[in-house]
Amino acid sequence: MLSKIYSAAISGIEAFPVTIETSVAQGASFNIVGMADTAVKEAYSRITTAMSQSGIRFPHRRTLINLAPADIKKEGASFDLPMALGILAANEIFISEHTADTVVVGELSLDGSVLPVRGVLPVAIKARELGFKRLIVPEANVTEAAVVNKLDVYGVANITQALDLMKGVSTLAPTIINTREIFAREADVFDYDFSEVKGQESVKRAFEVACAGGHNILMIGPPGAGKSMMAKRIPSILPPLSLPEALETTKIHSVAGKLRRGSMLMTRRPFRTPHHTVSPVALVGGGISPMPGEISLAHNGVLFLDEFPEFPRQVLEVLRQPIEDRVITVSRAKYTVDYPASFMLVASMNPCPCGYFGHPTRSCTCPPGAVGKYMNRISGPLLDRIDLHVEIEPVEFDAIADRRPAEASEAIRSRVVAARRVQQMRYHDEPHIHCNAQMNSRLIHEYAWPDDQGMAKLKARMEKLGMSARAFDRILRTARTIADLDYSSRLTPEEAISAPVLTAHIAEAIGYRTLDRASYGKLF
Repeated sequence: MLSKIYSAAISGIEAFPVTIETSVAQGASFNIVGMADTAVKEAYSRITTAMSQSGIRFPHRRTLINLAPADIKKEGASFDLPMALGILAANEIFISEHTADTVVVGELSLDGSVLPVRGVLPVAIKARELGFKRLIVPEANVTEAAVVNKLDVYGVANITQALDLMKGVSTLAPTIINTREIFAREADVFDYDFSEVKGQESVKRAFEVACAGGHNILMIGPPGAGKSMMAKRIPSILPPLSLPEALETTKIHSVAGKLRRGSMLMTRRPFRTPHHTVSPVALVGGGISPMPGEISLAHNGVLFLDEFPEFPRQVLEVLRQPIEDRVITVSRAKYTVDYPASFMLVASMNPCPCGYFGHPTRSCTCPPGAVGKYMNRISGPLLDRIDLHVEIEPVEFDAIADRRPAEASEAIRSRVVAARRVQQMRYHDEPHIHCNAQMNSRLIHEYAWPDDQGMAKLKARMEKLGMSARAFDRILRTARTIADLDYSSRLTPEEAISAPVLTAHIAEAIGYRTLDRASYGKLF
């Protein structure tokens, strides 16, 4: 007899349907075909032992399992449970009307329990998209999958519960998640707040501009000035995730296996901090079995690179393309996958190897030439792609000892959200453009072109510092964000959309380009 059970596999961050066809006949053999990897082929031992431990007799007959489509490689142990159910259905252990409208995923333990698997959320989204009515997943993954509405999601703890569901005799109820309630409860809860940061008002202003427009930012200052401390507080002033952003971000973390057990939808923007020993593959993704890298895990959030010059040159250079295109294409001999990579790059560095070049009270101990060599570890093209360069000075004692709280993240975030609201309305008809940092040349000419006085100031500064054409575009994008912050507090969003970029906005944006190449060597 022949049975069909439906499952799914992951390619990139998307799921694709897999039909598990099981045929049984007289004899005693077991074969799996359809480009199955070693983990899939080892399922026979797990399935037979799990059934035995669960009191289910394994039918020892000539069994052939085909994983269709047969021309795409199937990886992992998530096919254990659907293959086990397919074997039982083919041997008429159960006859169910639900096999045609149900998707099943899950790994089997030897004691018959169902273990969690990666990528359940994209599987649930694909199941709903294809018109399936039910999804059976491991109990540990049920809250993750249940954020997808219009789909009955059942979490099973063992193979017996899954079998009862297919027979139609189970008392399990589908899991229901209220995503709006989750957002309302968790979206504004943060571990760190800018009210705890003493002094550094100019740096806070730069962070506000960066978050309002989605711009990349580089901090340079001595050890102990607060670079890492302030970077950790950036998520608290970023706009909250929208539901589509939350779904996409959660999908990436689900595929990578980074979601905590029992977690649901991600309600806060990710904040990734890879160590400077990270490899290029770990940063961009890929590997023998393709997985998202750190830049994709930071999608819709922040990628924080502390000790920026300590990262190997080849690691830093792989950032150039995804910063511009906001997507990373990983091409290998056996596969090509696209991972989203729309992140806000936040980097920090010391001004020299010892960290005290230009310090107001401590002397730099670096030998001649060491400072310039250290700074030149960051290439000009990469530096061009960072919109804001911020110099940080040590905090004075009086500011540290002041017990009065500084401005809270909530107040800063309200201004950021107001500026982002203007941008969302401005780019409402522009696909894939949501903030000023993503503006193309056409939009820059339409919305970010300065007045004559501002253009004259920009020309003089660019000629003096030898800035590139890319720096020109980035200054105008930053100036547009500064203007949005200015106007969103005084005008309605409709009025602020086309409000002009003034000389003051251009001047502040130019002030955030202190480390451009022509001034680089003069500083040291």
